Amino acid sequence: MLGDGDRAERFLALTGLTPDHLRTSLGEIGTLTAVLDFLCAHEPDLVAAADVLGVKPEELAAARRRIGR
Repeated sequence: MLGDGDRAERFLALTGLTPDHLRTSLGEIGTLTAVLDFLCAHEPDLVAAADVLGVKPEELAAARRRIGR
């Protein structure tokens, strides 16, 4: 997601995270939730991320549902 400049800028703008906060909070559930919410809200983002990660988009969506917050 962050490899695409436009997508990264949109993510930071929508979540209110800064690059520094994102780096330091990658292991936190709230950050993971924000990332998955962002990806699941826009199918092209979800598909692109799944492709890079080598998983199915449905797996990312299922991970978001398992978090449940």
